[in-house]
Amino acid sequence: MQNGSPLVDIRWLQEHLDDPNLVLVDTRFSLANPPQGRQQYDAGHIPKAVYLDLDQDLSGPIQSHGGRHPLPDWGVFSEKLSQIGIQSNPPTKVVVYDDSRFVFAARLWWMLRYLGHSQVAILDGGIKAWKAAGLPLDLETPGRSPGNFVPAPQTHWVMDIETVKQRKELPGVMLVDSRSPERYRGEVEPIDPVAGSIPGAANAFWQQVTTEEGYLKDRKTLAQHWEIFDLDEEVIFYCGSGVTACVNLFSLAAIGHRIYKLYPGGWSDWCSYQH
Repeated sequence: MQNGSPLVDIRWLQEHLDDPNLVLVDTRFSLANPPQGRQQYDAGHIPKAVYLDLDQDLSGPIQSHGGRHPLPDWGVFSEKLSQIGIQSNPPTKVVVYDDSRFVFAARLWWMLRYLGHSQVAILDGGIKAWKAAGLPLDLETPGRSPGNFVPAPQTHWVMDIETVKQRKELPGVMLVDSRSPERYRGEVEPIDPVAGSIPGAANAFWQQVTTEEGYLKDRKTLAQHWEIFDLDEEVIFYCGSGVTACVNLFSLAAIGHRIYKLYPGGWSDWCSYQH
């Protein structure tokens, strides 16, 4: 996208906003108030952006197990991507943004990459950067010609609970919990019914790869952040429900690493077997 990076800045987006082969997606969301993201979109979004909702579009129905944000049915999701104008050949450029330090944008970035779509990037700084630059917002929902999105799932990127149990103790395998240190240590648990973390997991808090303003930290800082982990190993990332872990996966991809594995059920799936 921008110099081959999965990150674009507001200047790049401004220059490419009229590109007919670009689809811009607003993924703002609030876990505490699920309708809020759509309301924010309706109240003003970056021109030409369409909206996708974490609960309605980027997740499947919640079951007794599988976590709070299970991955959606890929056929249904691929049809949604086609509807908003994303096609596979030639690949549509997709830019995603939110206002939450990449949380929801990274989930969609990962989902597109998982389905084989490499032409996807996240807007550095999100809509806050756009607003701070005094750039215009729009109230219109853009009409788009449908695309033809053909999914090519990278099924080896995803692990379920049984696979995690089997692999996490093996030599050369590392499990990384992306939640806050206090949730990882089991001192607090604001969402799930059980506190704690998966035995043997290391901790790398997802918020440590961005600034408080919502910009990705520079390459050198990120390299130092990740150097304590042996990234040549098989690394499995998880969080509460397969959302914030994607920020860690994105930060590694942004500095040239491969996309590591994800346990999307995360702690919310793991602890569902414990009570």
